[in-house]
Amino acid sequence: MTRKTAVVICPGRGTYNATELGTLSRHFPDPKLLSRFDALRTAEGQDTLTALDSADRFTLARHTRGDNASALIYAATLGDFLSLDRQGIDVVAVTGNSMGWYSALACAGAVTPEDGFTIANTMGRLMQTALIGGQLVYPWVDEDWVPRPTRKAALLALVDDIAARKDHTLALSIDLGGLLVIAGNEAGLTAFETAVDPVQNRFPMRLGNHAAFHTALQAPVAAQGRAALPATLLAQPQLPLIDGRGAIWWPGAVDPEKLHAYTLGHQVTEAYDFTAALRTAAHEFAPDLFIVTGPGTTLGGAVAQSLILAQWRGMGSKSDFQTRQAESPLLVAMGLPDQRALATPEGANR
Repeated sequence: MTRKTAVVICPGRGTYNATELGTLSRHFPDPKLLSRFDALRTAEGQDTLTALDSADRFTLARHTRGDNASALIYAATLGDFLSLDRQGIDVVAVTGNSMGWYSALACAGAVTPEDGFTIANTMGRLMQTALIGGQLVYPWVDEDWVPRPTRKAALLALVDDIAARKDHTLALSIDLGGLLVIAGNEAGLTAFETAVDPVQNRFPMRLGNHAAFHTALQAPVAAQGRAALPATLLAQPQLPLIDGRGAIWWPGAVDPEKLHAYTLGHQVTEAYDFTAALRTAAHEFAPDLFIVTGPGTTLGGAVAQSLILAQWRGMGSKSDFQTRQAESPLLVAMGLPDQRALATPEGANR
């Protein structure tokens, strides 16, 4: 059997929702490791992942808090990575979106599973405690995902204009395929919402329990993270890591001090370019598959849009992607049962 090459993509905040309740009990492959995560949470006076994941019902107030969501998402992501069919799939690189970078560090072997959990859990707690600013999402491609670069430029110019106003703070937080994630203070976010037209009956869309991630507003949180999380947690990755600038951290060539500085510096306070990360993944590694781990399935659209923007395999629109996906799947979302089967031993053995 010929192994398929794959880039693994780790999702960020907002991906563990009501339909994901019970994900860890259903899919996490290592009960002893999950118990160690629970012990780390107990030591911090936090609800265990087992308690959160097995709750009778999902609540926004509890499950989407940064100190809970980050840990749940990290564990679900790592569990899916550990569940991959490594006999049939050759993972050639790992990347992530936003806090998915912490998960990517663990998947690539740059930190142990427990140390990666400590990083994700600590940063989630610090973000929640500070809760500086907020985020919203707005599209710049059309509904068939055809790029409109002039529209994107105009939206970014609007962000700059608002940011120049007195008492207004606004900046690009994440370049997310066909979406712009914008972050700032209340005045800045409200000004943007007022200035743009509502589209698709849901945008501009505020993200609940999200701070102004990946902006200068997070400088205090980044400083607290560097004080709490030493560089000794990090080591040489075993797989190539693609960061939020589209840069590659190659095994054997990584300075852990620089990786620490990026992870708890630039990655926290500067815009995260997920689109660039996917462009690098496609052009530098040319994988057979792009595997998005769980939890959830919300990152799949941004991955597909990023591949369209990278002009991957001639795709120029949503319909192009759907045709290509129907012929032979190139995007595998492990949050979807039928697609999960394409990436796990259970599916391979059927």
